[in-house]
Amino acid sequence: MATLVSAASPPFVVADETATEDLGDGITRQILGYGPEIMIVRVWFEKGAVGEVHAHRHSQSSYVESGSFEVFVDGEKRVLAAGDSFYVAPHLDHGAVCLEPGVLIDTFSPAREDFLEQEG
Repeated sequence: MATLVSAASPPFVVADETATEDLGDGITRQILGYGPEIMIVRVWFEKGAVGEVHAHRHSQSSYVESGSFEVFVDGEKRVLAAGDSFYVAPHLDHGAVCLEPGVLIDTFSPAREDFLEQEG
């Protein structure tokens, strides 16, 4: 299936000038940059916030910028801290529980068109 994203972010994205979206339940998202085939997103989590188990058609690689998370990917759980990362192949169940307030940097391929629809 081809990506539905035809637009792209500006070539330079300044975090302080870029909107954030409160997703509720202690989670805030900021889209940092994207084109049809890639997207990078910063996600803040308060302690106890839950990224519910879900799956999508996108490949995802996530970097733990700060904090601590119990991450679930395809039946396996691991506790990850700053500097760690995880990869999720398309269509695999995955989710996270924030153990210490922190930030994940999520990269998706192709771009998450559903995030852009929610932003607009």
